[in-house]
Amino acid sequence: MATRRPPLAVPVAEFATALLARQEVGPRAQLTADLIAQLLPDTAVAVYIIEDQEAPSWAPKATAGEINAVQGMEFEAGTLGSLAQNKEFAVFEGAALRREDFAHLDVRRTIASLAYLPLLVDETLIGAIELISFDHPFPEAMQEPLSEIAELASAAIAAALSYVSERNATLHSISRVTQMYDLEKVFNSTLEMNELLGTIAKKFQDVMNVQGVNLWMINGDALELMSCEGFDPTVMVGMVQKPGEGIAGDISDNGEAVLIDDPNDERLQKRNTGHEDQPIFSLVAAPLMEHENLVGVVEVINSLNGTPFDDDDQFLLINICETASNALHNASLLQAERKVEILQTLVQVSSEITSTLNIDRVLQSVVNHTQAIIPFERAAIALEQRGSLQLKAISGMTQISLADPAVSALKDLLEWASISSEETHVTQHGDEISDPRHETQAKFAEYFANTGMRGFYSLPLIDDQGRLGILSFESSDPDFLTVAHLEIIKVLAGQATVALRNASLYREVPFINVLEPLLQKKKRFLAMEKRRRGLMIAIAAALVLFFIFCPLPMRVSGGATVAPAALAQVQPGVDGVVKKVYVHEGDRVKKNAALAELEDWNYRADAAAAQARYSEATEAMNRALAQNDGTRAGTERIKADYSKAELARALERLDRTTIRSPIDGIVITPHVENAVGRRLAQGDTFAEIVETSQVTIDVAVPEDDVALLQRGEHAAIKLESFPLRTFRGDVMVVSPQGQVESEHRVFAARVSLANEDGAIRPGMQGQGKVSVGWHPAGYVVFRGTAMWIWGKLWSWFGW
Repeated sequence: MATRRPPLAVPVAEFATALLARQEVGPRAQLTADLIAQLLPDTAVAVYIIEDQEAPSWAPKATAGEINAVQGMEFEAGTLGSLAQNKEFAVFEGAALRREDFAHLDVRRTIASLAYLPLLVDETLIGAIELISFDHPFPEAMQEPLSEIAELASAAIAAALSYVSERNATLHSISRVTQMYDLEKVFNSTLEMNELLGTIAKKFQDVMNVQGVNLWMINGDALELMSCEGFDPTVMVGMVQKPGEGIAGDISDNGEAVLIDDPNDERLQKRNTGHEDQPIFSLVAAPLMEHENLVGVVEVINSLNGTPFDDDDQFLLINICETASNALHNASLLQAERKVEILQTLVQVSSEITSTLNIDRVLQSVVNHTQAIIPFERAAIALEQRGSLQLKAISGMTQISLADPAVSALKDLLEWASISSEETHVTQHGDEISDPRHETQAKFAEYFANTGMRGFYSLPLIDDQGRLGILSFESSDPDFLTVAHLEIIKVLAGQATVALRNASLYREVPFINVLEPLLQKKKRFLAMEKRRRGLMIAIAAALVLFFIFCPLPMRVSGGATVAPAALAQVQPGVDGVVKKVYVHEGDRVKKNAALAELEDWNYRADAAAAQARYSEATEAMNRALAQNDGTRAGTERIKADYSKAELARALERLDRTTIRSPIDGIVITPHVENAVGRRLAQGDTFAEIVETSQVTIDVAVPEDDVALLQRGEHAAIKLESFPLRTFRGDVMVVSPQGQVESEHRVFAARVSLANEDGAIRPGMQGQGKVSVGWHPAGYVVFRGTAMWIWGKLWSWFGW
């Protein structure tokens, strides 16, 4: 006999509070399952949610007990299908059920009974609560308390579904905004039109997750397919559509977006003709507008999820097209600027070519300046001279050596190309040579292999007087020349032909090399307006008068070197060994200042002995005088005088053991303090001292200017050690003998300068200027030039 279940006591308030504390569908479903499992022991519970009412399906969100719910079950199958149809509380006895009826459950025990509580909101089924009992059937008395739980759970889960839907919509909007921002960044990352077109098609495909994207751009009165991304067998890059010839062409006529979601649409049927194995089943297209002007069309083919496009896809495409239109507008502005720059450069190069009659300048302009508008790696010009073709100019080379194998190979190729009166354009892609002739293929295969080039273009220079030469361009890029480049080359070739012909005729004029500069200046002068010519003449006359009548101070200049006014060599007065040194290199000393001491013990002994002899002689003389012995007193006096003289000499030698400075100055002997212990003989040099209170500066004057120098002229000296000071003095003497400095003969003008502060030191160098009086400005300015011209004329004609 079955045991009756006790009445259920549902904690409504606690349950409602717990539901409010959770916002997500899953936690609220799990809370519901756990509560029912708690109220009904030995009962397993599963909660299912219908997330999409338009395509309903059972999505297990929570389980409690010994069961697992299987994903992907059919909505109207089994016991859950019965609930979907009736939307009422239902109980099924386990004995009456087949396993197929509850195939959505993964259970390991025998089911005694199944019960279902619908989750309804305004009569709309949003889910179900499934109860599985393994021991007892469910009594009908349980319906009321369980229905109360289901009612609360329905409202809570419906609110959670709404919350999730709003959140997903917000996230979707944020995702779309982020995508648009990323698209704008990607589109604006480049201003190169060709790169941008490929980027636009690629990003359209990535964002919209489609099979293919076609980007059509306006070309004249039609659309040209510029870029394809993905797969669309019905079109190919380079195709052209006019209004009425296709979907893109129709959009170019009316400017309206198109959405085709029916595979049987007449326009898709027409487009799929011949491609029925891989048809287009849905298409959306939108115009690219720039300031209300159509610039292109974007077609999007077949969504990868297999469903037709809808209005949301069309709206997204239109928004992306707006972003792409802004990027295309910026790229078109850059293209326009480049075209203006190319035209300006073309005008400049053309002006450079045609503005001179110097043939070398024309040749260099053609092969070098044209690189600003033509992307070549090497350009060359060869001219017909005396029946043969002579290579005259190669870009990047100032001199042409035919001994260079590359130059020799180019000359041979130009001679071969000059045989034809037509242009020659040969390229190599991989191992394939573009020219169909075997001879040409063999020649260029070898040439390209040796030079590394992959593209060659030559054009004969021909006018009404015949062939003038040939112009060529080369590059390692076989596609370096576009149609626009070829047109530019033809224009430049025509201008170069005229310029080279005129320059060739001009060179035949006698003495043209001498007359050309004068003629050019005369031409520029005559081209001036009358008022400006008058002003130039007045300025020239004023300059002539200025050069003749206005005196200017004249100065001759040259390198300056400081020499000491006096140099003294300090020598000991006696022989001896140096005992002490009182000075160092660079010390300033006064006259008679002690510089060093010699060992003096022997000289002191001599002085003491002389002192003793002198004292003895004096005493003997005094005794004789006291005894009134005049004869002996006279003799002793003579001895005393002699001893006194000896004492004076001994004292003088003793004093000479102190080495003293003979002049005021600075010690210039390096490491003089290391002389201690050195034996010096009388006449040996102990140190050198230079006098710094007065210095002499030798200014090296060029021999062309030495005749202008006189004693007593004022001079200004600027030394490198004192760039902000100017030292002034007078010329004492001009050297009567010259010397060679840096392959030029110079004469020394010796300038005396006071050096009271000792700042100027011997050996310093700088620049000196000697004033040689006032002379007419023309003499001052043009004297050197006139002397040079006079010397050249005299050397040529010798009068």
